[in-house]
Amino acid sequence: MEKSLSQTWDLDVFFPGGSRSPEFARFLEALEAEIGSFEERLGAAGQAGAGGVPPLKDLVGTLQDLQNRMSEAGAFVSCLTAQDVKDEQAKLLEGRVRQLSSRLQAALTRFEALLRQVPEETWHQVVADPALAPVAFALNEMRQRAAEKLPPEQEALATALAVDGYHAWSQLYHTVVGRITIPFETDGKTVQLSVGQAFNRMMEDPDRSVRQTLFARWEEAWAREAELCAAALNHLAGFRLALYRSRGWDSVLKEPLDRNRMSQATLEAMWDVVNRNKDHLVAYLQRKARILGVERLAWYDLSAPIGKLTRRIPYDEAAEFIVENFRRFSPDMADFAARAFRERWIEAEDRPGKRPGGFCTSFRVSRQSRIFMTYSGTPGGVSTLAHELGHAYHQHVMNDLPPLVQNYAMNVAETASTFAEMVVVDAAIQAAASPEERLALLEDKIQRSVAFFMDIHARFLFETRFYEARKKGLLTVADLNGLMLEAQKEAFRDALGEYHPHFWASKLHFYITYWPFYNFPYTFGYLFSYGVYAQARAEGPSFADRYVALLRDTGRMTVEDLARKHLGVDLTQPDFWQSAADLVVEDIREFLRLTE
Repeated sequence: MEKSLSQTWDLDVFFPGGSRSPEFARFLEALEAEIGSFEERLGAAGQAGAGGVPPLKDLVGTLQDLQNRMSEAGAFVSCLTAQDVKDEQAKLLEGRVRQLSSRLQAALTRFEALLRQVPEETWHQVVADPALAPVAFALNEMRQRAAEKLPPEQEALATALAVDGYHAWSQLYHTVVGRITIPFETDGKTVQLSVGQAFNRMMEDPDRSVRQTLFARWEEAWAREAELCAAALNHLAGFRLALYRSRGWDSVLKEPLDRNRMSQATLEAMWDVVNRNKDHLVAYLQRKARILGVERLAWYDLSAPIGKLTRRIPYDEAAEFIVENFRRFSPDMADFAARAFRERWIEAEDRPGKRPGGFCTSFRVSRQSRIFMTYSGTPGGVSTLAHELGHAYHQHVMNDLPPLVQNYAMNVAETASTFAEMVVVDAAIQAAASPEERLALLEDKIQRSVAFFMDIHARFLFETRFYEARKKGLLTVADLNGLMLEAQKEAFRDALGEYHPHFWASKLHFYITYWPFYNFPYTFGYLFSYGVYAQARAEGPSFADRYVALLRDTGRMTVEDLARKHLGVDLTQPDFWQSAADLVVEDIREFLRLTE
């Protein structure tokens, strides 16, 4: 691989000129006009009367084209706003794209209603048509969704009202985050840390007194904003519950389970196995407490380093290590990653003005992806890079499929990313230069298991109980703190000495409106990819083709069917989940052995 790789991405290949791009302005104008034309055609098809078959082939073709172009626009503005948080023009573009997306969503609701008007006796014949058969799964799903919703006019009204209602409460969280700064003394002077800076330092600083000080100030800062956060969460939940009630849905898990294409039985089987394996994680937490010299870990100790990893890994070296270890599993995956590095698909530069965090987004029209992160030179930075390349590879193997069956759900979205990360993390542990480095890398890996088995479980317990309580009325800050503490103590088996009562206020995921219950899909994706990884380890390189086939089907079947077809397992039973948990237990046993 060539040396001195660029750490900034190339967006000009899509629309030259960034947020001032004339080409992007024209692209949005054309997209807006064609959404308008699509709306008119849907209206005409609807007026043609029930009992007939609308011109589905033509409408499906247009819908897929519009979805692809909407994805291109959304990906571009998300890249612009991430690379420079002060780009005001990019924020205006983001608002315009959100409005266009809302219009397309309303049109999709009307399209779904059209599918409902096709008589039952002719429906199977319609989707068997060679032009529609490749997207039959998506069309069946839409038709079912329409049957469970309000009449299309009411759903369109709810979608329009949500922009300044439901989604606006979500946006309030970002306003609150923007107001918060956390004072911190360093080198004899006080600096004001942003939320992202304070969080990273609070969770990862090797000095416990620094973590402890920052955590106390973090809790104070969120306590000051808690009333606003409680208002946002209460009203966001109120909107969601009112809409569900109008549709006749009695469970708050109906929408998230449907959208993740999974059953309640699968969810319960997964959590049951998680609970049955928590004793191993408690043993790890107790051992880590002993190493850190405390009786019990506090919340701010969970990600604290226990070993010394002083060597900084240059970006070029990280790229080479990732490509080399991808190649051991799949030459195709390695060639893809090499292309992403070579063609500047990755924004990794450490510079001010970037938003925190990392993501991968897909430009479906251009059949490319872009990865955003800030590369730190740590092993964690290398694994994040591998994780995001896994997401990009997932999209890459689906690029030739019809757009309607490229829409994979959030729970399987983490499959390829976690799988890619594990390939690289396990290789790094094996290649560790010293026992101290090996221990530090292994412990970093186990921290992720704690997050998915305990922290995510706490979020799920909190949110489930919050929605039940919200049906009866508004909750106070004290109510929310109480629910959060109860959930954390239960999920962590009371293994911690200090918890995070304002976690509900600080965590973005509770305020995300586009994906309700943004919690259990993480644990699902983590364990599902571990189960896939267990089979890959057993089978070796010959598994690579089966792996690609599995990824290609993630947008066109339920997770139960996906697992049955490609892995030969039943997700509603504990066996598969236990095979995944066994890998976590294996890591913990090795950690306990190394720290005797």
